[in-house]
Amino acid sequence: MGRLRVLGCQALSVAAALVAWEAAVHWGLLDPTFIPAPSSVLGVLAGTVADTLPRLGDTLAKTLLGYALAVGAGVPAGLLLGSRPIAHAVAMPYVVALYGIPKILILPWLALIFGIGLATAALSAAVFAIFPVVVLVAAGTRDVDPALVTVAISMGATRAQIGRKVLLPAVLPSVLAAMRVALVFAMLGALLAEMLAGNRGMGFQMQRAALAFRAPELFAATAIVSVLSISAVLFLEHLNRRLGRWR
Repeated sequence: MGRLRVLGCQALSVAAALVAWEAAVHWGLLDPTFIPAPSSVLGVLAGTVADTLPRLGDTLAKTLLGYALAVGAGVPAGLLLGSRPIAHAVAMPYVVALYGIPKILILPWLALIFGIGLATAALSAAVFAIFPVVVLVAAGTRDVDPALVTVAISMGATRAQIGRKVLLPAVLPSVLAAMRVALVFAMLGALLAEMLAGNRGMGFQMQRAALAFRAPELFAATAIVSVLSISAVLFLEHLNRRLGRWR
């Protein structure tokens, strides 16, 4: 009952925000040229979905490729930096410094080297996503209680057993948290690459709609991408809970 009540309150809050938005446009408080009413967005949503699906698939492919690169390289790097004090002391300042650089500054260089297309968008997604993965996994690895490893060694556990039964369950929450954050950053990187150096995909479509002042189409495309991103993050959150029981 408590869960249903929470869901009901959330649905009412969303409905109230949409009604207020619609009223603000109707009363002239918001300019529909830039912020259309929800009814206008809903009116073009069906047509936008039909035109969007191929572009959405293209953007999703770039996002997943960059995401796989970021997770595949970032998780081992984070484990290495977190488990080796010397490596952490030497390399972590560089990682933090690179993390602080606005990644959009790298996009022109990627476009210059790799041109307009899949490679630039996928690498942009990977660059946006890899640093949160490295930082979160390294921090989670360093937070593992050394006493757990000491006890396992004293009981005769092998290196493989320590990694599988001690370190992996302890670091797993940090890895899953990094994967959730990285997914959002990877999609952001792919969309920005499509907007600034692309000729297809959702980012390119949204940029064209913005330049043509087609606000309802822009809001509808934004809603579609947002629903996809939120669904993916919720799936990873569900996976986190399932694996939490395994731990």
